[in-house]
Amino acid sequence: MLLPIAQPVPLAVMAPGLRLKPIGVAGAGFPSPAQDWEEDAINLVELLRLNRAASFVFRIDGTSMVDAGIADRDVVVVDRDVAPRSGHIVIAVLAGGFVCRQLVHRAGVPYLEARNSRQSYPEQIADDQTEIWGVVRAAVRDYQR
Repeated sequence: MLLPIAQPVPLAVMAPGLRLKPIGVAGAGFPSPAQDWEEDAINLVELLRLNRAASFVFRIDGTSMVDAGIADRDVVVVDRDVAPRSGHIVIAVLAGGFVCRQLVHRAGVPYLEARNSRQSYPEQIADDQTEIWGVVRAAVRDYQR
């Protein structure tokens, strides 16, 4: 789905970072040997590197990137100062709107590909009419929605 072009605001102009105190370490398999480890606080702005003039946030609208781990309503952190390479997830400007796609080079030709095996999307060559606006660095998901 194409979204209208808006003027993104650099995250560097945000208020000082939110600091969260971790309760502990939770293993995602076996119990963690690092359970006694403790960190004073997590600064989300520093963790996600949002305090850079070239960092922006977009909310994803749609399911075209679910196979890449980016779902509808997720928030992605985008860097404008990273050179896009084949394999990067990017925000691009197509037909006057922003889209989230994976940049893939095949036989030297750059393509913007959706990552949803349950739907088909038209082939999109990243030609002169396409602007790669930035590279997605992180995604944040609210699991309670």
